[in-house]
Amino acid sequence: MGIYFLLLIVGLCWGQYHPNTLPKRTSIVHLFEWRWQDIALECERYLAPNGFGGVQISPPNENVIITDPKQPWWERYQPVSYKLCTRSGNETEFRDMVTRCNNVGVHIYVDAVINHMCGANAGAGDHATCGSYFNAKTEDFPAVPYSGWDFNDRKCKSRSGNIENYQDISQVRDCRLVSLLDLALGQERVRSRVAAYLSRLLALGVAGFRIDAAKHMWPADLRAVLDKLGDLNTQWFPAGTKPFIYQEVIDLGGEPIKGSDYFGNGRVTEFKYGAKLGTVIRKWNGEKMAYLKNWGEGWGFVPSDRALVFVDNHDNQRGHGAGGSAILTFWDARLYKMASGFMLAHPYGFTRVMSSFRWPRYFENGKDINDWVGPPSNEDAGIKPVTINEDTTCGNDWVCEHRWRQIKNMVIFRNVVDGEPFSNWWDNGSNQVAFGRGNKGFIIFNNDDWSLNVSLQTGLPAGTYCDVISGQKEGDFCTAVQVHVAADGMANFLIDSEDEDPFIAIHVDAKL
Repeated sequence: MGIYFLLLIVGLCWGQYHPNTLPKRTSIVHLFEWRWQDIALECERYLAPNGFGGVQISPPNENVIITDPKQPWWERYQPVSYKLCTRSGNETEFRDMVTRCNNVGVHIYVDAVINHMCGANAGAGDHATCGSYFNAKTEDFPAVPYSGWDFNDRKCKSRSGNIENYQDISQVRDCRLVSLLDLALGQERVRSRVAAYLSRLLALGVAGFRIDAAKHMWPADLRAVLDKLGDLNTQWFPAGTKPFIYQEVIDLGGEPIKGSDYFGNGRVTEFKYGAKLGTVIRKWNGEKMAYLKNWGEGWGFVPSDRALVFVDNHDNQRGHGAGGSAILTFWDARLYKMASGFMLAHPYGFTRVMSSFRWPRYFENGKDINDWVGPPSNEDAGIKPVTINEDTTCGNDWVCEHRWRQIKNMVIFRNVVDGEPFSNWWDNGSNQVAFGRGNKGFIIFNNDDWSLNVSLQTGLPAGTYCDVISGQKEGDFCTAVQVHVAADGMANFLIDSEDEDPFIAIHVDAKL
């Protein structure tokens, strides 16, 4: 009986780490601030045909409307209630999106803001996306309902009520994060209301959650909420399937709170990944790509099966969150493609691709003073639709990195090589590196200031392959550079240092 109980507990716990994607769909994309109707279309027309496993969406619950500055992106992270209406759409549109995406095998992961409500200075009234009344000063949120007794004011020990010292674990978890009203998740009634919100989303067909600001909640309190959640909707998932959980824990070292504190709940966001990879690709601090041979746990990252990884996210591409100027973004397109290619080829972690919008960057004293700007919007503040150009890129200031040929084809590469071992590493001692994934794929980078011309063991079957970076296979035709693999698995690679995309990737599904 004891062994059976242990196996049952392990089984329930392990379910929180599995992304619930379909087999051979190994990456998700964050469609940051997209409208629900545009996400539904994208699932059907692009994500499903190209092997994406799911979409992380922006918070779907009612938030405060901020007018100064005018509707910044971060107003989505200031809840007023758990009603499903935001500038991305209403509840009907949300339900339609989840259904349509699930029907084509692309699952939805909700950004769950459950650590706090809106800012203490948000005022009182009905200036919220569903029109619900609230009073931030008295901590009254009748649409939930929450009252002043549901917040951590009496538990916080800082003078200001805000987090003042990140070396003080209790402050980080019991005090207000930048004045956001901190929910008392240690209380059963708060846990139950949060769990009811999340369970309702699961019933609609959501596959899992990114837990925003997890670092600012006690792991046991978060566990207590997760333990109340039901299984996924059996219309799309096997009976007994648990939601995928990945928790935002910014742990760059140097603070007492660690990502490992949260392993009992699910995966964690490995922020060191993008910070270190950006430093290496930029060749800062003497770093070289040759040093990436032991990438992953060898660099002090959390275990691969506990990590959700990304080159950048919606915070740190704006200089917030972690990583500073080392973080690579769409603004650094050439280097960003290389970093994304490396991430998607390497077996470490579960990968999330970023899909952004442009904003009018303007730096003063090293700071982007427009880092607050929200999504492309019309005069009435309604989000602009994501339009698709003839070349499959996006318009209306939507960047759509997930549609860049190099990134989309590397998502497919990762699916093809899923489960294959890291193999055939080669480097020149500097910034030219290559590695394979068993006998399914091979990738090579030239990030040096001189050309690469080398013959390497790929581990692949003999034949001619299309490079999925410079183009792709279309039927029996190759629009790309062709790579010829000999009977012994050897192939020659030539990459000029000035090439627009200084890396080549081949896999067995791109064989002519």
